[in-house]
Amino acid sequence: MIRWLMPIVLLAVPAMVQGPATPVPAFRLPPSNQLSDAAKAVLDRMAAATAPASIAGDVTNQRAFYGQWNDDRLAEMRRRFRTEARHDTIGGVGVDDVTPQAGIAPGNVARLLINVHGGAFMWGAGSGALVEAIPVAATMRIRVVTVDYRLAPEHRYPAASEDVTAVYRALLKRYRPENIGIYGCSAGGVITAHATAWIAKQGLPRPGAIGTFCGTGAAYSGDSPFVAPALAGNAPPAIPSLPTTLPVSYMEGVPVSDPLAYPLQSPTQIRAMPPTLLLAGGRDFAVSALTLAHRRLAAAGVDSELQLFDGLPHAFFMWPDMPESDEAFAIIARFFDAHLGRRPR
Repeated sequence: MIRWLMPIVLLAVPAMVQGPATPVPAFRLPPSNQLSDAAKAVLDRMAAATAPASIAGDVTNQRAFYGQWNDDRLAEMRRRFRTEARHDTIGGVGVDDVTPQAGIAPGNVARLLINVHGGAFMWGAGSGALVEAIPVAATMRIRVVTVDYRLAPEHRYPAASEDVTAVYRALLKRYRPENIGIYGCSAGGVITAHATAWIAKQGLPRPGAIGTFCGTGAAYSGDSPFVAPALAGNAPPAIPSLPTTLPVSYMEGVPVSDPLAYPLQSPTQIRAMPPTLLLAGGRDFAVSALTLAHRRLAAAGVDSELQLFDGLPHAFFMWPDMPESDEAFAIIARFFDAHLGRRPR
């Protein structure tokens, strides 16, 4: 079992301290008692598979490391779920087209999901995309098309939004917009929100529902970017405050006032969002942004749902060998089943 250590070595202070920072005494943090035994075992495996600090900032080595990491997760997904996948091109963009071996459910024949894979905007195509598409395709028995969008640092915003929109535009020839859902995890969750706003800018109807998991269209903010690394046994960010924009090369130079880049900062974009599922682990560095996004969507009357899994870290459901991941896949399937249309084009 992992022994989590909160490595914030500061003095204890009374509650209700006001000021620029609140010192926190070091303490040993156990796994959440809400977790299954299988999840606790997976946490050990997660820790063993952590990227070495030596590859930080080295895109070539990061891509190599996470390519193997995703290959390992894909092997686990294929042991658990039976699907068929083929590489194709839709709208001039590469995709992986995933269908369940058991066949598409009769109620889903006129429906489709588009996946936008994660990977820090810099990796994740191929095996990483299939890791996100396979369990949802199998659980919901639906076709999932996962987009091989252009990556940073070679490409910048709005390249991924353009690529997702190109695929979406082509699929509209066969599927009604209300029958299409878009979802993604981490960077893919952010791009899902971007693309939903970008789609509308191109004069196209927005999709029937979206899912922004472990990342969303609100600014990088709140407690979780500081607290989550410490909960995972790493040093928190050594900065007095967070930047107002996402600190990634893909978003460099894009102001937080841009309503297409940060749609959940824009009242107009918020009101226009389709039904939205937000999902993450409780120890995810993105969880503060998701909770803020959910409050804004709910206040605007958007049909939105927030699901947090206590004690689990960023992108936890990439690891399929625990009931919490199965629960997450079932939530995703239920949400899209409830909100997508069924009428054929």
